[in-house]
Amino acid sequence: MAAALPHRRLGRSEIEVSRIALGSWRTFERMPRADAERLLAYALERGIDFLDDARYDDETGKAPIPTGYSEVLFGELLRAVGADPAALTISNKLWWEFWPGQDAIGEVEASLQRMGLDRLGLLYSSTLPAEVPVPVAVEQIAAVLATGRVRAWAVVNWSAADLAAATLEAERAAIPPPCAAQLPYSLARTDWVEDPAMDAALAAAGASLIPSAALAGGALSGKYADGADGAGGRLSDELDDPRRAAALQLGASLRRPAAALGTTPATLAIAFTLLHPRTAATLIGATTPAQIDAALDALPLADRLTTNDMTELRNLAASY
Repeated sequence: MAAALPHRRLGRSEIEVSRIALGSWRTFERMPRADAERLLAYALERGIDFLDDARYDDETGKAPIPTGYSEVLFGELLRAVGADPAALTISNKLWWEFWPGQDAIGEVEASLQRMGLDRLGLLYSSTLPAEVPVPVAVEQIAAVLATGRVRAWAVVNWSAADLAAATLEAERAAIPPPCAAQLPYSLARTDWVEDPAMDAALAAAGASLIPSAALAGGALSGKYADGADGAGGRLSDELDDPRRAAALQLGASLRRPAAALGTTPATLAIAFTLLHPRTAATLIGATTPAQIDAALDALPLADRLTTNDMTELRNLAASY
């Protein structure tokens, strides 16, 4: 039986999700199938019921199709572990990649077919291309919702202005506003989410926040603190990027407050994102059960972090 995890409602929707969401970007297709099955089964056993999938181009050179194999594999893994999709919130992304030859309904239907699913819990609209203005996007999403193949919709990496416009357009189209926004948010990057315009746009929509990149691409895990990568090499290329270098230095500095709290830099960094008042669930990537455990450990840690702890973390982040 799955462990009980805290849940939060996504915006004004009726969907409640586990406070940790498991993504599958660049993970499952790079793992041995047996390991991928064990990882997904472990996440479900630990109570994670919010799963994020997406179509993207194959990067392994081994996939039987050039794009969307990530969706095929995700569906196969769900069936292999005996998961009940109806008991989960499964999300996928609308990329608008083949617009206008493929409209939103066509893109969603193709994704569902590859996944082997009848319905999505949540459909994210990714950043809009120039040829798809917000009113057109909302009209297309309204058509998708009318099919009953998607329960609710949200946005990924949208600007505050586009999110605000989408909320108004949704009212005109007589559909609910986006119930969530998946945005990069971490100790290494707070600007996008904490911009006053974005906060106002989220408030107007009644939308929840789904922090992504909570570990800044692994930099805040502290595992690169000594400047070595997983193969024992150097991170010289990454250190040439000032933003990445700052994140890596911050990850190293997190070891001290993490040790004082009896935890790890990764768990502490994830806990920080959970404490944003609009956060419903923090999106993580994982390739081992230990990484899932580290994320779940952030839930009780977030409950015991004090105002002083948070001030110390913000001051530490501001120094890089």
